[in-house]
Amino acid sequence: MARTGELAAVMSETRLNAALGWLLLLAIALVGTKSAIDADWVWVAIAVIVLGLAIFPPLTFRNPLVMLPWEVLGLVILPLFVRGFFGGLLGTIAAYLGVAAVALVVAVDLDVFTPVRMTTWFAVIFVGVTTMATAGIWAVLRWLSDIFLGTTMVYPTPPPVTPAVEQIALEALMWDFVGATLAGLFAGFIFAWYFRRLAAGRSRLPPEIAEAIE
Repeated sequence: MARTGELAAVMSETRLNAALGWLLLLAIALVGTKSAIDADWVWVAIAVIVLGLAIFPPLTFRNPLVMLPWEVLGLVILPLFVRGFFGGLLGTIAAYLGVAAVALVVAVDLDVFTPVRMTTWFAVIFVGVTTMATAGIWAVLRWLSDIFLGTTMVYPTPPPVTPAVEQIALEALMWDFVGATLAGLFAGFIFAWYFRRLAAGRSRLPPEIAEAIE
C-alpha cells in the first residue's frame, strides 16, 4: 500500500511538471512568434532552439510526460519575455541571459535524460563554456550576415564601414562576450545548486523511463 501511494505521488508530480512544461513551451512559442513579427531574428533563433531542445525528450521517449523540469523553462522564458516586450538596457541584459538559458537547457537535458553525470564544478564550467561558445558562434553568424547581406547586427551601418566604426563595433562585441560569460557562469551555478539539489528532474519522470535511463 505504501508503494502504491509513493507511485501515485510520483505520477502526480510527473503530470504536474509536464503540464506546466507544455504551457511554458506554448508561451515560448508565442514570444518567439512576436519576435518574428518584429523581425528580431536573434530571439526567433533562441526560441526555436529552446523549443527543439525541450521537445526532443518527449519525442525521443514517445511520452508527453517526459519533460524538462518546468523551472528551467520558466528561466528560459524570462529573458525572451523581457527582450520581446521591453528592449533597451533590459533587452541587452536579457540577450546574455538568453544565450545562457540555451546552455542551461543543454546541461539539464544531458543530466536528466542521459546517463551522463557531471561533478558540480564541471557543471558550472560546462554551462559557462557552452554559453561562451554559443555567443561566439552567434557573433560570427551576425558578422557574416552584415558582410554578405548588408544587415546591421554587428556594425551600426551596413558595410563597408570606417576603421573607427569597426573599432567601436569590435569593442561592443567584446563586451557582449564578457556579458555572456558572466551570464553563463551565473546559469552554471544555478544548475549546480538548484537543478541538481532541489529540482530533482528525474523524480518527475515516469518510473519506467527513469529506470531505463539509469
